[in-house]
Amino acid sequence: MSVLDNRALNRATLARQHLLERGAASAVEAVSHLCGLQAQEPQEPFVGLWSRVAGFRSQYLDDALTGRAVVRTHLMRRTVHLVTADDALAWRARHDAMLRQRVLGTYRSELAAIDVEEVAAVGRAVMADGRPRTMSELVQAVDDGRSGSPRRALGELLVVALIPMAQLPPRGLWHQRAGVRNLPLAAWLERDVAPLPADDADPVGQQLLRRYLAAYGPASTSDLRAWCGLAGLPAAVKAVRDELVAFRDENGRELLDLPDAPRPDPDTPAPVRFLPAFDNAILGYHDRSRIIDDAHLGLSVAGHRVVLVDGRVAATWAVRDHRLDISPLRMLTASEQEAVHAEARDLIEFLDEGIEGAIVSRTE
Repeated sequence: MSVLDNRALNRATLARQHLLERGAASAVEAVSHLCGLQAQEPQEPFVGLWSRVAGFRSQYLDDALTGRAVVRTHLMRRTVHLVTADDALAWRARHDAMLRQRVLGTYRSELAAIDVEEVAAVGRAVMADGRPRTMSELVQAVDDGRSGSPRRALGELLVVALIPMAQLPPRGLWHQRAGVRNLPLAAWLERDVAPLPADDADPVGQQLLRRYLAAYGPASTSDLRAWCGLAGLPAAVKAVRDELVAFRDENGRELLDLPDAPRPDPDTPAPVRFLPAFDNAILGYHDRSRIIDDAHLGLSVAGHRVVLVDGRVAATWAVRDHRLDISPLRMLTASEQEAVHAEARDLIEFLDEGIEGAIVSRTE
């Protein structure tokens, strides 16, 4: 079994994530290929797509959201994701048990006395009138102070786990600040959520696995589990294993992949890329060493925006005092700094926030 070192895995990841070369896909096609973008910070997906899609404009994603081609919803890992309408409807039922378990586990004591099925039925009845509601408004209508449960816990149970919800625009539109208004996915998209097939081979899991490998592979089953939050999809992996090729990483872990997926030469040059907070290219793995050093792993879960130099996380970035502030995590060569500044100038133009220029801080 062939061994792929971290640099080979890095270049494969960059190619799959459209970070070696910006793709010609539309915004919707890019969201589909990436299996969604993590989007609890509403503006971040715009930068994620700008770094991946040639000629991307913010209006393209705004149009996809208002046109209901993409939707904001809780899905993988119990986090808000921006996914295509088709994927939201096809994948939601497969995530239901995980979402319920995670919410009930987080609020175990607060929700101990709740009749979950009764709450779900009442919640669905309330939302049947087609009126978008905030989480607070839904809790008020469902509970009205009867259960005594903390409202945050009951609200998350309703809008995250029990009722597949869409977060409606203007939430998530470019340069707009808006609170969350929820409407059932089926009502917003005017199509029903697909029921979970009664099939031990887990056909939805098989689709998730193939799509994940297309955008993230080669990867281990623990990487797959870390990405989606589901329990490794063992039946799906077993069902499609004969379709896949297998490798080992430097630590001996088995990595699965689609046979014809791109695995570029490890010496392929990698351009500078600015990534948003919670980007897929980092959070899509259990073992993130292919793209970020162990010493900086905390950045990937703390919401720091990062800069890829030679394909790896080499700096963080933020907009402060009308400047794009770039903080290197290692010494950058003169040519690397020049490339960072060039990409920063393009990013400043895209952000359109009155940013006066970029500054690279000294490396400590």
